[in-house]
Amino acid sequence: MREPNLPPITHLQFLVLGILLGGELPGRTIRETIGRYGVRRSGPAFYQMMARLERETLVEGWYEQITVHDQAVTERRYRIRAAGSRVFSHTRNFYENVSQAAISRSWCHA
Repeated sequence: MREPNLPPITHLQFLVLGILLGGELPGRTIRETIGRYGVRRSGPAFYQMMARLERETLVEGWYEQITVHDQAVTERRYRIRAAGSRVFSHTRNFYENVSQAAISRSWCHA
């Protein structure tokens, strides 16, 4: 049996893709949501990660004008792309298989 490849994304990228499965969101909302999971990233570090996900065509990002307290503000919004959904599913399946193997101890020859 061929060993499965490790997922091509980090656990944090997996979390972000999972959040975006629920629909498009502004970057600030994604940052707040990952914060509830105990992940703290500076604005620049967060947006660098999002830019990597965009370069890999896993998410799509764009700017949108919104009004906050009678003031126009530009925010970055994101949605998951088909490739992002596939990578998320692959990663989820990988970790489900690993956990099942650990439970059945089929991975351990000790």
